[in-house]
Amino acid sequence: MELGVCIASHIGDVGYVVRAEELGYSHAWFADSQMLWSDCYATLALAADRTDRIRLGTGVAVSGTRPAAVTAASIATIHALAPGRTFLGVGAGNTAMRVMGRPPQRIADFDAYLETLRPLLRGEEALLPHASGDRPIRHIMPDHGFVHFGAGIPLHVSGFGPRSLGLAGRHGDGAVLAMPPSAGVMQAFWGMIEKGAADAGRKLDRGTYHTTALTAVGLLDPGEAPDSPRVRHECGAMAMASVHYAYDNWRQFGQAPPSYLEDIWEDYRALLAQVPEARLHQRIHAGHNCWVVPEEERFLTREVLAATCLIGTAEAIAARLFPIGETGLDQIMILPAWEPRYEVLERVARELRPLLC
Repeated sequence: MELGVCIASHIGDVGYVVRAEELGYSHAWFADSQMLWSDCYATLALAADRTDRIRLGTGVAVSGTRPAAVTAASIATIHALAPGRTFLGVGAGNTAMRVMGRPPQRIADFDAYLETLRPLLRGEEALLPHASGDRPIRHIMPDHGFVHFGAGIPLHVSGFGPRSLGLAGRHGDGAVLAMPPSAGVMQAFWGMIEKGAADAGRKLDRGTYHTTALTAVGLLDPGEAPDSPRVRHECGAMAMASVHYAYDNWRQFGQAPPSYLEDIWEDYRALLAQVPEARLHQRIHAGHNCWVVPEEERFLTREVLAATCLIGTAEAIAARLFPIGETGLDQIMILPAWEPRYEVLERVARELRPLLC
């Protein structure tokens, strides 16, 4: 199984991906959220200039904030700097859109977006939907170094449910997933991906179609509790981002929260009920995947941490991942909290990577 790293894009911290390459991480996925972090393509350009081997791409680009042609040109520019090791991850914008007070892009619109995007990533002509009739578009000056397409830029589609994973099968060269808790869930994810492919007349080869799951890893010392202060410090931001996601789904779509939030749910709702509605969309995502704001520390229960992160000894985590990998998960990408990110990067590479790769 490959080991990648998801990066909260920061224009002043390109050394982080340089170190990831030195430690043997296979992929660097630069997060795209314009109201949270630096621009992902600017940081990718710097990373492309300072690295030689690690694969570079978006983790994930957001369809609702840039037209497909802009996304294609942006990643093809990075491909000109890092030919053969650039990829594009794209999703409907669960955080990037919501932090602006907007819902993620609707499935039908995401489908149409991917339909336009895919040929553009090969340097081919695509149809851009227009009220008075679709317009054919393509990059018309690709052969002077402005951009690079080569044999095409791999497209990894992010999905968390049957319809979005179906689109990953319909359009993608790979899928970006929530971390499957078991081989059975991974098999169910594959069923959704392959159904989407079959509905589009595609037959996927599991040997070449690439699957990646996002997670945080907390490696325990002997005798250490899985909710120790250090684990909370390293994994708490990922755990709380999952709570934020559940709250948005409840608020916008009426979805019931997952069972692991049962003990904190009413208290968490009461906390956010104090926030003025006009700015609630900003408050929900405070500290998103970087740190935990002080008033939310109490929600980091052992149950929440265990359900949202990989926590255990390196041997225990590897044993948990092995059957999931056998079922078809190719990579995990880790997203540590901001302050301890270098320490986590080093420790995971030293203790867990040799057991996976």
